[in-house]
Amino acid sequence: QVQLVESGGGLVQAGGSLRLSCAASGRSFSSIVMGWFRQAPGKEREFVARFSWSGGSTYYADSVKGRFTISRDNAKNTMYLQMNSLNPEDTAVYYCAAGIYGSRSSYEATYWGQGTQVTVSS
Repeated sequence: QVQLVESGGGLVQAGGSLRLSCAASGRSFSSIVMGWFRQAPGKEREFVARFSWSGGSTYYADSVKGRFTISRDNAKNTMYLQMNSLNPEDTAVYYCAAGIYGSRSSYEATYWGQGTQVTVSS
């Protein structure tokens, strides 16, 4: 079992930045595919960013590429999502996920955090 706890969400003005954190516990952080998803009101959950299985590569949704950066601290079993140049379209509940599988068009995950709200005002 893996437990995931997100933090760092909040309200920010357009153009601002936030950093989300995801603390993982329950198993080795380095041996599982980790990433971030988000779900905006009235929309389906969508992929944001993830690590490769080895952790050596990162992948991003086109909508966030160049603005968001995923990173991790294996010693702390914590993953981060640095979000810059935020715009109102980034408003969503952001979820940390572990055990990600599938393809870009239909990612799923075995474990999910409870989510953290990010609201970007115009």
